[in-house]
Amino acid sequence: MKTTPRSGMTGEERITVDASNRIVFADDRMPAVLATPWLVAHLEYAARHAIAPCLEDHERSVGTFIEVEHLGATPEGVTVICRARVIHVDGPSVTFQVEARDEVELIARGIHRRRVIDVDRFARRLARKRSRLEG
Repeated sequence: MKTTPRSGMTGEERITVDASNRIVFADDRMPAVLATPWLVAHLEYAARHAIAPCLEDHERSVGTFIEVEHLGATPEGVTVICRARVIHVDGPSVTFQVEARDEVELIARGIHRRRVIDVDRFARRLARKRSRLEG
């Protein structure tokens, strides 16, 4: 890492609910709302943004843990702001408090952990695993 992430660093990601990220089971009775998997993805993106300035070119952060309460539904056309704040750093492991708000209320909150990895080492490990699967 260029610099060690520090408590209080933040990242943000915005998402507007549309056909690409809403629930797939919306119908005449069930309104189209933001799907939980997309909400979780954007919370992870916010955390990734928070520590990206600390990383070397050969490093990335990968998610290793997430616990999120999806507290409220957000209808199509509404923007959600996902935020992540570093709350703990233990070597390459960084823990975040995450939350998401739409234009009316808090819709999610939780904890997320990411690990800083060397992408070349990661690619080699994955190649070894792939060769074991193919061979």
